[in-house]
Amino acid sequence: MTDLLADRLAIVDLTAAYAFALDGHEWDALDDVFTPDATAELGRPLAGIDAIKQRIRDALEPLDASQHLVATQQVRLDGDRGTCRCYLQAQHVKSGGLFMVGGRYDDRVVRTPAGWRIEHRVLTVLWTEGDPTVLGR
Repeated sequence: MTDLLADRLAIVDLTAAYAFALDGHEWDALDDVFTPDATAELGRPLAGIDAIKQRIRDALEPLDASQHLVATQQVRLDGDRGTCRCYLQAQHVKSGGLFMVGGRYDDRVVRTPAGWRIEHRVLTVLWTEGDPTVLGR
């Protein structure tokens, strides 16, 4: 396998690792997805891995279940930096209610000594369906 292909696969794996961490409530697994000083726009601007983890925990911990599906990853690399964008569909379930979100993640990624990590993530919501009160909206 070429280095370029291995890098691309490692970055695509970040998108899957993020989804599994969220749905499994494995908040510390996000340390293997983001840089410690990562920033994100997940409904509001966030700075640092702890703020990102807390935002996600606050949204998902009250739910009965969630399922985040990611697909159609597009990776572009320039040495030890790059971008990845992918589509997502997220289902959120609480007390029989369902709220679905369709959108896109746009990531800036960087190679670190521990492997590829996301240094900045932007969530763009493209559509929603169902009961937004499931997420406390």
